Amino acid sequence: MLATIHQPEHLPWLGFFDKARRADLLVLLDDVQFRKNYFQNRNRVRAANGPVWVTVPVLTKGNADQEIREVKINSEGSPRWREKYWGTIEQSYRGSPFWNDYSVALREALWMNTSSLAAVNIGLIKVLLRAFGIDVRVLCSSELSVDGARSERLLNICRRIGADRYLSGISGREYLDVDAFKAAGVAVEFHEFHHPLYRQQYEPFAPCMSAVDLLFNYGPASADTLRGVGVEVMAEVFT
Repeated sequence: MLATIHQPEHLPWLGFFDKARRADLLVLLDDVQFRKNYFQNRNRVRAANGPVWVTVPVLTKGNADQEIREVKINSEGSPRWREKYWGTIEQSYRGSPFWNDYSVALREALWMNTSSLAAVNIGLIKVLLRAFGIDVRVLCSSELSVDGARSERLLNICRRIGADRYLSGISGREYLDVDAFKAAGVAVEFHEFHHPLYRQQYEPFAPCMSAVDLLFNYGPASADTLRGVGVEVMAEVFT
């Protein structure tokens, strides 16, 4: 079984879903430390004047060491954050060819009745997996009760779920103990993602937007475009 492990980022980019489509099991690493204003509570979309951030406000004061699964949305401090957030999405993509195909499901996930950032992120990820036609089993690492630091933790997750292959991002070359994986009977593979060049609403092309950018512009053809079918891809390998 091929497993891949990734933090439950907010409205992830295409590389996340390219990893997921190659795997049998996607483990969302929700019990590691949260990083404010990274990709865990925000991401970028392509607006008329360039990439812009959409952000979920979160409570961090006095919670410097909280795990992703523990992070609460700051709806009290920003009571209309969803309206502002969705206004940016709508302004950026309402005129796109496939707005009506995906906007309802995405909006419903964003308006989920929860204060949990992880729950919203995972809900959005599942909407996007379905939109790309990616049939992968999804688990959260917090369900597995696995400990260990960095490389050891990832190996312990692979052991717990019975994976004999692990798909890592290329940055894993810097910290993974590949020999330990090999000794445990887990083959490590590294994911090299060449970003597809596709038609966006606005020029010039901006890579590494949230995956919604491709979906709103290409619709059902997004699955093939993600795989680089019928389009040029960038020579650079993205992490």
